[in-house]
Amino acid sequence: MSDEKNLRIVIVDPNPLRTAILRDGLREGGYEQVIVVDSFLDLEGRLQAIDADIVLIDLENPNRDVLEQMIRVSGANARPVAMFADSSDAAMINAAIDAGVSAYVVDGLKKERVKNIVDLTVSRFNAFARLREELAVAQSQLADRRVIDQAKALVMKAKNISEDQAYAMMRKVAMNEGKKIAEIARSILTAAELLK
Repeated sequence: MSDEKNLRIVIVDPNPLRTAILRDGLREGGYEQVIVVDSFLDLEGRLQAIDADIVLIDLENPNRDVLEQMIRVSGANARPVAMFADSSDAAMINAAIDAGVSAYVVDGLKKERVKNIVDLTVSRFNAFARLREELAVAQSQLADRRVIDQAKALVMKAKNISEDQAYAMMRKVAMNEGKKIAEIARSILTAAELLK
C-alpha cells in the first residue's frame, strides 16, 4: 500500500453526522484523501470506480444486501474494510468477516479512535492476505505433489522400475528441458490420457 497520506479512503454512510465524525478522525490521523459515498445503492460499482485503498462502512443495522455487495467487492479487488455497527449480533459479525471485513467495530465511533481502527484494519487485512497467499502456495505444492506421484506411478509401471528411478528419470528430463518436475509430470499424465 502507498504511504499513509496518499491512501484513498472511502467512507460509506448515509448519515452525515457519523460521516463527519469519521472524516474528522481520518483528517486528524493524517489521511488526506477521504471520499464519502452516502448511499448503499450500487455500492459495488461505486467502490470499484473509486478504487479505494481502504473502505470504512458505518451501518446502524447491517443487512445481507450490503454484505453480499462487500463479498463481491472483496472477491474482485480485495482491500481493507472496517465496519462500524450499532449491534453486536454474532451471526452478522460472522457474515461480515466472511464478506472480507477486516474489523467489525461495535458502538465505537469516536473520532479519536478512527486512526487506530484504520491501522488495525490494515494490519489484519495484511495478515489475512499473507495467510491466503501461504495457503495458495501450499495447495499448489500439494497439487504438484499429487501430479508427480501419479506420473511416477505411470513411469514405474511402463518402465518396470523403482519409485526412486522413476523420479530420477523425471527430474533429469525436467532439468534437460529447463522445466519444473511438475510440468513434466503433467505432460506424462496428458500423454498417458491420449494413449488410453
